[in-house]
Amino acid sequence: MVHVLSSRVLVRPSDPERSREFYGSALGLEVYREFGTGPERGTVFFLGGGFLEVSGRSPEPPTATLQLWLQVADAAAAHKELVARGVEVLRPPVREPWGLIEMWIADPDGHRIVLTEVPADHPLRYRPGI
Repeated sequence: MVHVLSSRVLVRPSDPERSREFYGSALGLEVYREFGTGPERGTVFFLGGGFLEVSGRSPEPPTATLQLWLQVADAAAAHKELVARGVEVLRPPVREPWGLIEMWIADPDGHRIVLTEVPADHPLRYRPGI
């Protein structure tokens, strides 16, 4: 059995400084730690229960198979804040047929990010007997 103690997603951007600016300033993620020096240095951001590491550099375009899913308390408020910060919204918040409210954005390299709100009346919040 694999006993996982912590986890993180690694992103290898085409322009590390631009991506650090996006995740740190535009999305407002807090920095957990930084390592190395110069433009290739790594930055690890808090990402709820995990971490997002922006480090290295990749000349390859992002793969559509990697998408980040971030749960937020209020998708409408997140939408308003991100638009005010100049983040391009690919799709504004929409209540999906499965009941979640989802909004789509992308990082500077095109990695898709879904911001999801779990409404108070959604079954994910319902716990029988409580």
